Amino acid sequence: MKKACVVATLVLLVLVIISLVLTVFRKSMPLGSKVAIVRLEGPITGSKKIIDELKEYARDRSVKAIVLRIDSPGGAVAPSQEIYEEVRRTAARKKVVVSMGSVAASGGYYIASAATRIVADPGTLTGSIGVIMEIPNVEGLMNKIGLKTEIIKSGKNKDIGTPFRAMKPEERKILQGVMDNVHEQFIRAVAKGRKMKIEDVRKIADGRVFTGEQALKIGLVDQLGSLEDSVRTAARLAGISGEPQVVEKTGKFSFLDILSGRFPKELTDVFPTAKIKYLYSP
Repeated sequence: MKKACVVATLVLLVLVIISLVLTVFRKSMPLGSKVAIVRLEGPITGSKKIIDELKEYARDRSVKAIVLRIDSPGGAVAPSQEIYEEVRRTAARKKVVVSMGSVAASGGYYIASAATRIVADPGTLTGSIGVIMEIPNVEGLMNKIGLKTEIIKSGKNKDIGTPFRAMKPEERKILQGVMDNVHEQFIRAVAKGRKMKIEDVRKIADGRVFTGEQALKIGLVDQLGSLEDSVRTAARLAGISGEPQVVEKTGKFSFLDILSGRFPKELTDVFPTAKIKYLYSP
């Protein structure tokens, strides 16, 4: 019995010593030694996931810088603008470095322009500062198969953009005005984020794409490099000495996402409806 008590006391003592050592070790470690990676991949159809991650890392005192990895051709306007604003808010608190993958165009570039620094691969496709609205016209097909649609409306422009008839000139003029306004919003956002003159952005805001090398020459990106280069750049800008600890969330799509109204990008944009997009669509 006495022997068992001695063993128990020794075990307890060892546990206390280990706890004290771990506490001292944690205190001796630099508080902000982590670089977090947030990934924005595929068409942009929503903003919540990215915004939630950015907010969480902005609050985390152990994370000193964030690398936003963008591999996206862009997508819906409103989510692109919402993520842009969150990147701007986050960059005011911590360094945010964008790492561009194969493509970071249109809405992808819109978001990138709010970052502290942009790193692109030499062959990255980026830019595409423009807006697009695709409206299918199935009138000919419906006539061919003998289908007709009756539309009842309370305003003369309520069915503007319907795919069941050709667009009228006055309707095209209205939609062009909408597109021009959204395009101007894109130009102003890039000018603000990149600290460029609006006139300089407007000269290249005709929807064209650039390689990473071309974008570097005209000031749309800051340097060429890989994701690893972006992590090192973020660490250096944040004042982290030595090799930073890289953290990243990994999440899988589940049935609960469907119940809460969130869908994977493969299941979105199934039907050909008219949508205004910041999208590079060759």
